[in-house]
Amino acid sequence: MAAQHHTTRRTGVGAPRGRAAVAVLAVGTLALAGCSAIGADDGATPEPGEEGGGTVVLLTHDSFALSEELVAQFEADTGLTLEQRAPGDGGALVNQLVLTKDAPLGDVVFGIDTTFASRAIDEGVLEPYTSPLAGDDVTRYAVDDAGSLTAIDVGDVCVNVDVAWFAAAGLPEPQTLEDLADPVYRDLLVVTDPSTSSPGLAFLLATVGAFGEDGWVDYWSALRDNGVKVAAGWSDAYYVDFSGPSSEGDRPLVVSYASSPPYEVPEGATVAPTRAMLDTCFRQVEYAGVLAGAANPEGARAVVDWLLSPEVQADIPQSMYVYPVDTTVELPAGWAQWAPVAPEPFEVDPAAITAHRDAWIRTWTDTVIG
Repeated sequence: MAAQHHTTRRTGVGAPRGRAAVAVLAVGTLALAGCSAIGADDGATPEPGEEGGGTVVLLTHDSFALSEELVAQFEADTGLTLEQRAPGDGGALVNQLVLTKDAPLGDVVFGIDTTFASRAIDEGVLEPYTSPLAGDDVTRYAVDDAGSLTAIDVGDVCVNVDVAWFAAAGLPEPQTLEDLADPVYRDLLVVTDPSTSSPGLAFLLATVGAFGEDGWVDYWSALRDNGVKVAAGWSDAYYVDFSGPSSEGDRPLVVSYASSPPYEVPEGATVAPTRAMLDTCFRQVEYAGVLAGAANPEGARAVVDWLLSPEVQADIPQSMYVYPVDTTVELPAGWAQWAPVAPEPFEVDPAAITAHRDAWIRTWTDTVIG
């Protein structure tokens, strides 16, 4: 969730998530404050600078971003060095975790979401950990009883509309999933590949929830015939193919997040140039977790605590354009007006996702890509 414009969601997250090959995005010292004792055996929380230190490696999607000020503050308070590596979108991230589980590429992961959580757990890539900062807002999204993953943020994956484009073209804006298959909207939609993109998989699940096991394939056949374009990841779809104000493309419909539109509003404006189609959404939760076999498990636990800290939770909406899991956080101005949550997002039983995800992705690929 991620997700959103904005800076590269999740490098910007100005919407969902982009992705690239394994790369070191940033190296910085972070003050991983909180209740985890790094390098302490007696259960006491060390003072800033008294942690065991060293490097803790965070694996994440390439749209992960937090404010420079927040990072600088943590850098001033801790002896840990946080090294970030991004192997791609959320789907690519989980694939890498599975492929390297016998020799993990890092200590802690952020960006596993609802759509891939069960796979990560079933593959044994995570070491259970329950943060002392995990209150009811976090535990309500628990994936299992062991505490394999900790919820960090929440986002609604929805189709976004370039309002100005439709006004200029003299076309009515689409409102529903069914509208997207109407020939009047031919060649206007770009989606992301569910095999490599977590928002792409979330949108696929929205269609499964909407049309059921007997109807979702026919729906995607209709989208294919109506000229849907498929991008590998969110960044390409949003910044390259979408026609919105911060983008360079010519397609006015894109799979993104309900929280993307506020970041397209010019300063002082009272009208958003884009909007989310709230009848097309699937709710996506992003998680963090300690990796099994981590070289620095204490540092990994500290990172999880840090991501739940009030400071980071408050920064998530502005830096990653999704809702913090902590519902007490004050949201940015304009979110109530331009980033409402979907009142009735489509749902798919988590057990059904676990049982059928891979088969659904194969069927989608055969249907849409061929």
